[in-house]
Amino acid sequence: MPHNAAKPVAAASAADDAPILFFDLKTQAKRLRADIEQRLMRILDHGAYIGGPEVAEVEAKLAAHAGAKHALAVASGTDALVIALMGEDIGPGDAVFIPGFTYNATCNAVILSGATPVFVDVDPHTCNIDLKHLEAQIEMTLRDGKLKPRKVIAVDLYGLPADYAALNKLAAKHGMLILADAAQSLGGAQGGKHVGALTDMSATSFYPSKTVGAYGDGGAMFTDDAARFERWSSIRWHGTDAAKRESIRVGINGRLDSMQCAVVLSKLTIFDDEMKARHRIAKRYREGLGNAVELQHVPLGTESAWGLFTVQVDNREAVQKRLTDAGVPTSIYYFKGLHEHRAFARFAPKGGLPVCERLATRVLSLPMHPYLNDRQLDRVIGAVKAAV
Repeated sequence: MPHNAAKPVAAASAADDAPILFFDLKTQAKRLRADIEQRLMRILDHGAYIGGPEVAEVEAKLAAHAGAKHALAVASGTDALVIALMGEDIGPGDAVFIPGFTYNATCNAVILSGATPVFVDVDPHTCNIDLKHLEAQIEMTLRDGKLKPRKVIAVDLYGLPADYAALNKLAAKHGMLILADAAQSLGGAQGGKHVGALTDMSATSFYPSKTVGAYGDGGAMFTDDAARFERWSSIRWHGTDAAKRESIRVGINGRLDSMQCAVVLSKLTIFDDEMKARHRIAKRYREGLGNAVELQHVPLGTESAWGLFTVQVDNREAVQKRLTDAGVPTSIYYFKGLHEHRAFARFAPKGGLPVCERLATRVLSLPMHPYLNDRQLDRVIGAVKAAV
């Protein structure tokens, strides 16, 4: 392990009076810079910029950390979703059920596969897919008879794993598959298992602000199924065979390059330490803000990765302005439900998605990264209490 990996987060924290940042990639970069530079220099020396030894190394470390048998490094979180759909030959005539309150990449992936997204409302307290509405949407699709229910993409919103025990049971009942969209939840856990090993297959993102981020786009996929992993590996490299000589299926250029893998490898050396910091920060937020705002419900036996720390407030615009004036940055994830986007309006269910629509007016994300110190947290908590 590199010498800098052992340094605790507290030692790398910004000064108490430093501006509060929503994300802080610079402090992390300073902490890891020497190690990252060494790794990049090794790539410059061996010259394998695509498919270098760093790819297999990061896949092995990711699989071991998640407790999955296989991990595949890919070019982005969106590619991970697309490859997972392509790997099951999901396309025209197939229904893929997705929560209506998440980032547009989840829906884009379904449409790019040729399948039809079926929007599902979310639970007002966890913000994850509502199981009762999901079953109702599956039953409605079966009765309608125009589409075949094939897959559920369960998004772990803000880092909180969805209820995979219930989802797996529901999927088995209907002969469907579950894909965990774990773009925000790598590092989370449920029932003693880590994200990446909770269901049939999982996809995550290495966008720079994620719990593990590259210095550009990147992502990964997890499965225990060796045959599925082989299909994904082929699709990632233009659908070629193991020798890369013949296209045996339709594929894409979904590779993650050696340099991004090197960055992820470096960040994995401090991942557990950073997750401890995220949990400490979330605990302090929850204890300090519990009577002032509505917090995301974390079910017993589930551990959030705290990719984002999001609360619900009334009169959000006024609250956000007061926080900005107090030097506390905030962001909104998300401004509208997927069914309200122009690109996806044709898939909107009759009657809309009431919980998604209400959340879109109330959610507010506060600063969350491993390098917030206690004084900064107290400033955020005090500012939120004064603003609501």
